[in-house]
Amino acid sequence: MPLYEHVMIARQDLSSTQAEGLIEHFGTVLSDNGGNLVDHEYWGVKTMAYKINKNRKGHYAFLRSDAPAPAVQEMERLMRLHDDVMRVLTIKVDAHEELPSVQMQKRDERGDRRDRR
Repeated sequence: MPLYEHVMIARQDLSSTQAEGLIEHFGTVLSDNGGNLVDHEYWGVKTMAYKINKNRKGHYAFLRSDAPAPAVQEMERLMRLHDDVMRVLTIKVDAHEELPSVQMQKRDERGDRRDRR
């Protein structure tokens, strides 16, 4: 089955348990349609670059899935209809990385940056 990565932004006035409940809810949507939620990360509340629906902040979540295309389409459709979800981004990838995402790594573990000029 194809591999996907999803990033979801939920409203800022939700609690963290409600935001993590959204992750579980959409994971069950995938599993009901023949897919599998491989891994998920809750990134917490982060400030956005611009306002979305009059919100400056949002709960960010990162999902990795192994699902057929119709299951992903159904999950995205339900995410767009859900009142608490503001934005969704889905990307098809060749392989999932085993390490935590860059957002979850500490600054020391991210690797060397080039020197400033």
